[in-house]
Amino acid sequence: MFDYENAAQTELVGRAKHGDAKAFSRLYAQIYKELYRFALYMTKHPQDAEDAVSEAVIAAFENMRTLKKEESFRSWMFTILNNQCKKVMRLGKKEKARLTETSTYEIAAEPDYAQWHDVRRAFDVLDEEERMIVAFSVFGGYKSEEIARLLDRNAATVRSRKSRALEKMRSALN
Repeated sequence: MFDYENAAQTELVGRAKHGDAKAFSRLYAQIYKELYRFALYMTKHPQDAEDAVSEAVIAAFENMRTLKKEESFRSWMFTILNNQCKKVMRLGKKEKARLTETSTYEIAAEPDYAQWHDVRRAFDVLDEEERMIVAFSVFGGYKSEEIARLLDRNAATVRSRKSRALEKMRSALN
């Protein structure tokens, strides 16, 4: 049976690779909510998540021609976003350290209503790699084999890390 949805997406990716901004925009519109959720859980701050998604989208658009397989667009986008999240988190740590050293700035904290949710607190007990694995699985919908390729790990390692991470979250929820 012919899969029209995948064929349409493959065509959009092909057009985007040739510089069609509207095609790229349509591709982005299909996954922007998932990208933002992933970034929010990785960075733990709405503004940082927005920055990471924006930077990832710009980088993806500028480098569309480098995408080797049209059917890999989604995982390619999440890989770029994951790298941007790491960059934003590194820069955030440096900025916090700088502000702490000078102590002359008042930091007006933007309220993050998600932090009050139990699941969010449970997610926060995970280390960075565990958060990535759970986020790719839950928000990206990736299978262990796909996550393993994205993180350059063995699929069995990803499954065991995911299992331990989910157990940590369960314990934090109790």
